Amino acid sequence: HLFLINDHVVAQIVESQLVVGCIGYISSVSRALFVRRLLVGRGIAKSKELNAEALRYVTAEAQAAAARRIKHLFTEEEEGVFRRAHNSPHLNRPKHTSGADYRDATGFEAVIGMLEFTGQTERIEFLLNKSCDEDIENDSEN
Repeated sequence: HLFLINDHVVAQIVESQLVVGCIGYISSVSRALFVRRLLVGRGIAKSKELNAEALRYVTAEAQAAAARRIKHLFTEEEEGVFRRAHNSPHLNRPKHTSGADYRDATGFEAVIGMLEFTGQTERIEFLLNKSCDEDIENDSEN
């Protein structure tokens, strides 16, 4: 699959460490900005609290849980990107994360990264909002 921005080829999703890593890198920025907006919108003003709270959303475990919550919402193309990244043979899993969580988080990052590359910001916002719905509901109950 080719992804285009301004008629220039930006990235091709293939089963390679470089491409999965690059897409994850872009996704991390997109998700971090989303989480920061979410937390500031909740009225958290101290950077120490913001950073501590952000960890609930950006760890591999949190991203894996988010992916599991929204996988049923993926389009066919997004499912394909998720599956290829999830099944990439070149993943270097951190020791503190399970293989299943790391693969799901990698798939999730690939989907968000692909959407970022293709300029689908509304779709990113939709998926990220849905991925956080359970967390938001749990926070409001506390």
